[in-house]
Amino acid sequence: MIAYPVPEEMDRIFFVIGTLLGASGVAAGAFGVHALKVRLSSDLLAVFETGVRYQLLHALALFAVAFATTRWPGTAVIASGWCFVTGTVVFSGSLYLLALTGTRWMGAITPFGGLLFIAGWLLLAWGVWSTAPRG
Repeated sequence: MIAYPVPEEMDRIFFVIGTLLGASGVAAGAFGVHALKVRLSSDLLAVFETGVRYQLLHALALFAVAFATTRWPGTAVIASGWCFVTGTVVFSGSLYLLALTGTRWMGAITPFGGLLFIAGWLLLAWGVWSTAPRG
């Protein structure tokens, strides 16, 4: 397979976004436990916690993408990172809004974030599998 050049600094960009999502995920989790536990029903608190869990998981996934851009550079790997970033905003963001506002229609957009997560994982697998390793 042909290895496409990786735009300079993509590894650093995904790593930094991963750290920011990780830090904000920990902050959101602490906010949920300390501030929302007494204000939200157990159902809405569980929704909020699901958003936190997926945010933190995909923050870590971005570290894998950052590594993969240096080892198996290509457009599929880069696209996987942007799917994880966008999926986090859509999936976790919609769950946070649903839990905090009680606006049920927000749950209708959550699956689109889930589809972006799935696409990100599949693109990462494809990018690693189809790109010849360096060296």
